[in-house]
Amino acid sequence: MADRFWEQPVESGPQPASGSRFDVIVVGGGPGGAAAAGYAALAGQRVLLLDKAVWPRDKTCGDAVGGKSLSHVEELGVRSRIEASPHFSITGVLFSSPRGDELRVSRSDGQLSGYVLPRRQFDHIMFQRAAELVLQGGGAVMQGFAVREVLFDNAANGPDPGPGMGDLRRVIGVAGDTGDRTRSLSFSAPLTIGAGGVRCPVATAVVQETYDGRMVDREKLHYSAAFRQYWRNVEGATADSGPVEFHYIDGVLPGYFWIFPVGGGVCNVGFGIALRDLELHDRKLRGLQEYIINEVPRFRDRFAQAELVAGSSRGWQLPLGSPRPGEKLQPRRAFGAGAMLVGDAASLVDPFTGEGIGNALLSAKLALGHFDPEEHARGFPLEAGARYQRALWKRLGYELRNSYKIQRLSRRRWLLNWFIGKARRKAELRRVLTESLMSREAQASLTSPFFLLRQLLF
Repeated sequence: MADRFWEQPVESGPQPASGSRFDVIVVGGGPGGAAAAGYAALAGQRVLLLDKAVWPRDKTCGDAVGGKSLSHVEELGVRSRIEASPHFSITGVLFSSPRGDELRVSRSDGQLSGYVLPRRQFDHIMFQRAAELVLQGGGAVMQGFAVREVLFDNAANGPDPGPGMGDLRRVIGVAGDTGDRTRSLSFSAPLTIGAGGVRCPVATAVVQETYDGRMVDREKLHYSAAFRQYWRNVEGATADSGPVEFHYIDGVLPGYFWIFPVGGGVCNVGFGIALRDLELHDRKLRGLQEYIINEVPRFRDRFAQAELVAGSSRGWQLPLGSPRPGEKLQPRRAFGAGAMLVGDAASLVDPFTGEGIGNALLSAKLALGHFDPEEHARGFPLEAGARYQRALWKRLGYELRNSYKIQRLSRRRWLLNWFIGKARRKAELRRVLTESLMSREAQASLTSPFFLLRQLLF
């Protein structure tokens, strides 16, 4: 691939005429939206892919493309492109406890656990491939398109899928512009996919239609704040393969510090913490990160000769996939008549690790698997959306619930010290940790009181 291809534009093809109709409209061109557009195009559907940005563009993230993503990037035809571009190959995970004990785990089968590469590169690869597939299938791609309005008809189709979910209007398309608000363009489709993040206009419309805006306050309990910088020459993290690092540190719990090499001697270095816990700290995100790098001895030494990449400091918020008490639809409503949500728009970020790309790609594939352009030609029905939501939670709920439990347990300093220290000495605990990289059952063991008690006592 050409050097620094991610700094080049992506060809969008001709702009469709206002009023054009498609099988699927995808709002958002990040990994979830690109995957949704790609899967739809591969299934022979005519797709309109919209993004408010113009490539090249960047996205703030931890940059890890974990093992869950590997089958999807293979199916979409981008894995070879990732491997041909600069990247870091993940072979395991390094954890450290508040007292400084370190534990390394890796897959027992020796297989790759994923990649780390800047989102500027990964998103460029994903969007470019999606654009190719969409254009080959007779669809259209629009960059710099701001969705100003989600279009509805007057009544939902299909029966009410549950209490409080009836009387929903059906999404029939979107309207917006490419910067000139005097020239609005509108497009229609039986299905609109919301993939523009938690503030995606499609997600906002679905939430408002369902909860009358009340969801906004409840969602504040399910966000994480994160801060990221790029550093060169961090000691022990300059290779192009190895473990990614998670560190739990006295003075900044709950929350964790990460070091994710991206290749070429550069690391994504960041700190994440639940919003409600951040409010309890005197220091905020940047201050917590500076404290770790400059004052905690084991990291101060590692960063002594390192160089901060100018302009790389960014903070952002993540919509977590933690269970919402009292809500029938988990983790949050992800469908409406005529619409489905994927990725961050569906609030699918892992509550413990903060990883969201794998769940975005998975949700995109699941969503398109519930759409039939012939059967749903008159509009994607509520009951089909409800089936998608149930399938989504059946596939992800087990691990998201366990991840949320682990996040809560990680608030306890003594438990982190005990757990990591015990795992260094005890083969069974190391085995479960290793298997948790691949197995939902092993993840569940980590939150089982009986398992933890057995490890503590014997």
